[in-house]
Amino acid sequence: MTLGDALRPVTIEAVQAAVRENPHVLPVGGGSKPALSAPAEGFVPVSLSGLAGVVEYNPDELVFTALAGTPIGEVDRVLGEHGQYLPFDPPLVDRGATLGGTVAAGLSGPGRCRYGGVRDFLVGVRFISAAGEVVRGRGQVVKNAAGFDLPKLMVGSLGQLGVLVELSVKVLPRPEAYATLLLTCADLDRALDGLARLAGLPVDVDALEIDTRPGGVRVLLRLGGAERALPGRIDRLRGELGGGEVLRGTDESTLWRDAREFAWVPDGWSLAKVPVTPGRIAALDARFATLDRRVGDGPSRIRRYGSRGQVAWVASPGPADELEGTLTEFGLSGLAILGPAGRRRFGVRIGSTFERRVKGALDPGGRFVDV
Repeated sequence: MTLGDALRPVTIEAVQAAVRENPHVLPVGGGSKPALSAPAEGFVPVSLSGLAGVVEYNPDELVFTALAGTPIGEVDRVLGEHGQYLPFDPPLVDRGATLGGTVAAGLSGPGRCRYGGVRDFLVGVRFISAAGEVVRGRGQVVKNAAGFDLPKLMVGSLGQLGVLVELSVKVLPRPEAYATLLLTCADLDRALDGLARLAGLPVDVDALEIDTRPGGVRVLLRLGGAERALPGRIDRLRGELGGGEVLRGTDESTLWRDAREFAWVPDGWSLAKVPVTPGRIAALDARFATLDRRVGDGPSRIRRYGSRGQVAWVASPGPADELEGTLTEFGLSGLAILGPAGRRRFGVRIGSTFERRVKGALDPGGRFVDV
């Protein structure tokens, strides 16, 4: 079964019916992450794209509630009218990413660097359980759901635990202005040195990434805040780091929009998310480079390191799960985002024992996909 055959409920009651009437279901959102939304054999896809709209929003309270199929682009528009935004910077907005799909995939963009990821901003959920019942969690332990903190469990759950239908999320006032400092480095080691130096400076960085594409390794550092304060902050950083190119205005915003949308990934390539630490990047990247040389004249993998070196984004011309051996060797896990259907998760499964216990408690009959 393909996404074209998906059930498309437009009410919460219809979602309940879809769950009750089908032995195996896979919830999907806007289809912006094809490696995650392709249904496995025997699973009926349930599209939440028709279950959309902002349910409640009080700008003074800095919290909004929306249905799961609401496009992030629509959320951005509503929040923008009040000078507010989602600080965790959800990716793939232009591809139609939805609020529920973003939470289920556990994806955050470059902006998570300063304020944290989607997990830090989700304060409430409603979802349909394996029994077809509506379950609510408001950012606290819910006793009738096996004692689990439901909002936190739903982040990155990939549709394994229930069908998200409504979410409540914290927001923040959007910075008045942004500026970005670009540092071109001779190699990745120099870029990592710059990353380490920045870690020791008393500066609030809105985004910080290392771009390793051919043509030179770059460190991309974004600052947000009051317009009048940005020039002085940028000048101090340039002094500490020995120079760099400053971007403002359209060029600056386009740079980070492209990062959020993974515009650097060639068409048809796969993309994997790999949680890392800065201290492991050099060895991991060197291994990727060695593997690329063995390929010969074929296209190489493209690596980008985001969130102060806490996540690696790895693009490759083949399926994302071809990274299995390398990630296992380094004790790392991977999540497929873009590319063909295949294994969604690969490498070392950290926390799998606890995950199985949660899955057994919330979906004992295996109605939802097991990844």
